[in-house]
Amino acid sequence: MKKKLASLAAAMALTTVMGGTAMAAEGSLADVPKDHWSYEAVNQLVKDGIIEGMPDGTYAGDRAISRYEMAVIVARATDKMEQANIADRALIEKMQSEYDSELKTIKDDVADLKNKVGKLNFYGFMRAQYDHDDKDTKGVDRSNDRTYLDLRADYKVNDNWTVKTQVETHHRYSDDGSYNTGFSKYSQKTWSGHDGNIKRVWVEGNFDNGGWVNIGRAWRGLGFQNVLLGTETDGIQAGIPIKGTGLTASAIYASGTGTGDKESIYGIGTWGSVGHCVDINLNYVKSDMSKGHQYTTSEIENVSVVGGKLVPTYKEVTVPRDKAFVLSTGIDVAKNVRLLNDYIQTNADDENKSIATRINYKGTDLNDPGSFGLYARYFKYGENGQIAGDDEWGSTPFGSKGWIVGVKYVPVKNVEWETLYSQQKCDYAGSNPFDRRLFRTQVDFHF
Repeated sequence: MKKKLASLAAAMALTTVMGGTAMAAEGSLADVPKDHWSYEAVNQLVKDGIIEGMPDGTYAGDRAISRYEMAVIVARATDKMEQANIADRALIEKMQSEYDSELKTIKDDVADLKNKVGKLNFYGFMRAQYDHDDKDTKGVDRSNDRTYLDLRADYKVNDNWTVKTQVETHHRYSDDGSYNTGFSKYSQKTWSGHDGNIKRVWVEGNFDNGGWVNIGRAWRGLGFQNVLLGTETDGIQAGIPIKGTGLTASAIYASGTGTGDKESIYGIGTWGSVGHCVDINLNYVKSDMSKGHQYTTSEIENVSVVGGKLVPTYKEVTVPRDKAFVLSTGIDVAKNVRLLNDYIQTNADDENKSIATRINYKGTDLNDPGSFGLYARYFKYGENGQIAGDDEWGSTPFGSKGWIVGVKYVPVKNVEWETLYSQQKCDYAGSNPFDRRLFRTQVDFHF
C-alpha cells in the first residue's frame, strides 16, 4: 500500500482504536476471532516499536475488533515499513494480503472524504477598529468603534458552479448612550443584519470561454472605487470577454435590500485593459423607478400614539434620478505607483456628480511580513451623485468632500494594520455644512 494512504488512515486508527472506541461489536464488522493470528502479529509489531500499543503492552487488550479496524492498524504499520526489520516486513505484507479488501475500502473512504473536504472552503477576517471622529458642532462620533467578523464559505458544486455564503457579525465597544450628540441612534452594540446569521447567499458560475455569472444576494460594486454602486443587492451580474481585446462586456440587474430601498437598477458595462498600463471600467445603468417617483419605505421615521396605540410613520422618498454612469480609469504612472480616477454623473437636478481620485504606492502582501502600502485620496461626492455607493464604513459619506491619507502594513503573516487621517467638509452644498476630522486605525486578522 502507498504511504499516502497509510498516513491518511493514521488519524482513523487513533480515533477508533487508541481512543478505545470500537466499531460495531457484532455482525459483519466484528469478524476477527480473538484467536486469529492477526492479534499476535499486531502485538509483535507493538513490541518492535513499529506501531504504538496500549499501556499493557498490547494493542486492543481483551476486546475483539473488526476487520475494518484491523485494516486501519495495518495501514499504520505500512507507513513504518521502512523502519521494520525483515521479520516485521513479512508480517505486514501477510496482513496486507489478509485485509486487502478492507484496505481498499479505506482507500475509497479517504478519497471520498478528501473529495468532500475539497468542496468546502472557509475564510474571512476579524477586524478591531477605533475611530476618533470629530464632527464640528456635533461632537465626537463613536459609532464605528467596533469589532467585526466577516466569515465566508464556498461550496463547490462542480467545475463550473460554486455556492457562496457570507456571515457578518458586528459589535460596537459601547452602547452606554454617553455620546448623545446626534449619533445615539447608531449606538446599539449589534447592527441588524450583522448578528452572526447567514446574511448573503449566491451562486457563481465560471465557464471555459471566460464568461462568468453571479446570482442571488451578494455585495456588488460598479467602478473601480464603487462610488456609483457598492452595496448588498439581490440580482444577477454576468460578463464575457470581448474577443480580440482585453475587455469584458457585462450586464447587471440589482435590487436594493436596505430598509429604505425599493429601487432596482439594470444596465451594461465593460472593463479591462486598453493599453500597456491603462485599465478602464465603464458602466451605464437605469432605475426601474422614474425620476421624481415617490414611494413609502419600510423605514420607520416617527411613532405617535393614536387611540392608545403606537402608530408608526414611514419615511417617504422621492427618486432624484433614474439614469447614471461611471467612468473609472486605473493608470500605472510609475513603478509601484497606481492612479485611480472615478467620475460619476446622474440625471438628478442638483448635486448630480461625484469624483474620486486615489494614488497608491506599493501595497501589502499578507504572506510577506513587512510589506506596506501608502495612499492619498481626494473625493467630492454629490448627494445625488450615486445610486447606492459605498461610503466605506462612513469614512466617505455622500454630500461630503475632502482628502484622506493612509498607510497599510503587515506586521506578521495574515495580519494587516491600516491607519488613516481625513479632513472633510460634510453637507457642503446643504444649509448646515460642518467640518469633520477623522482618525481611524484598525487591525484585520485574516484566516
